[in-house]
Parts: sequence; C-alpha cells; structure tokens
Amino acid sequence: MAIQSGDPIPNATFTVMAPDGPQLRTTDQIFKGHKVVVFGVAGAFTPVCDKHHLPGFLDNLDQFKAQGVDEIAVTGVNDVFVMDAWAKSAGADGKITFLADGNGDFARALGLSLDLTARGLGIRSQRYAMIVDNGVVRKLNVEAAPGKVETSSAEALLTQL
Repeated sequence: MAIQSGDPIPNATFTVMAPDGPQLRTTDQIFKGHKVVVFGVAGAFTPVCDKHHLPGFLDNLDQFKAQGVDEIAVTGVNDVFVMDAWAKSAGADGKITFLADGNGDFARALGLSLDLTARGLGIRSQRYAMIVDNGVVRKLNVEAAPGKVETSSAEALLTQL
C-alpha cells in the first residue's frame, strides 16, 4: 500500500554527493525537525523529468522558502554520480538536494515504485511530489500517468502549502 497524507516517512538511506565524495544521508537527517518538499522522478535526464518536472521546482525556490520550506529535494532510482551530474547540468547544484535512491529502496518503502522493465529502465519511482513536515507526510500528489507533470508540479504543490 502506498504512503498517504498523515503517514510518517519510512526509514531509508540515500546517497548524496558532498564536496569530498558520496555520503549517506538518512530520512531522519533530512526530514526530522524540517519542512521539506520532495519530488520523485522516474530518472535523471529523462525528458519529462529533466525538461518539465525539475525546472518548476528550481524556478519556484524563493516561493517555497517564503512559505517556510527548509529544503527541496528530488529523488530518483539512479546512482549518486548520475544524480550529481544532473544537478550540475540543470544548474540546481546547491539549490535542490539530489537524493540518489540507487536500489529503489525508498520508492519501494513508499509503495511508489514503478516497473519500467518493459522499456529497459528496470524498477523506478512513480512521479510524485509531497510536503513532509517533521517526518510526516502532509500532502502527497502522485501522477496518474508517468509522462505527466500536473498534480506533482511545483505550482500545484505551492497552492497546498
């Protein structure tokens, strides 16, 4: 069963790129005591994720901060090196936190994994966006179709803060 509003974020560990190389970061470190917007994508550099989903959050950073959001993070089932390259390519390095869910553990724990093996992509994450306050999901928007960025867009989430 997929996570819902009011549920606590499940325990998971991500890999993030730090100045001295890859580091582990737990869900407690990310979400405990913070208001975080996190959005999930099927993959770094994929057309919809790269051209439509990520840019909305990057363009609206100031609006999210003005609404009390401490951090904006994106997660995808990619390794830390791909996520780091995507952050740099998109001009989002140091602005949005890129959380590598390399084995899809977080996506599975949320109940939001997506089987794209028929397309040669393996198990990925569904497209979603959520507001997490002190480790509890306050709003969750999951796209009905993976190629759409509507309910999971930055603009849609801003109206829910």
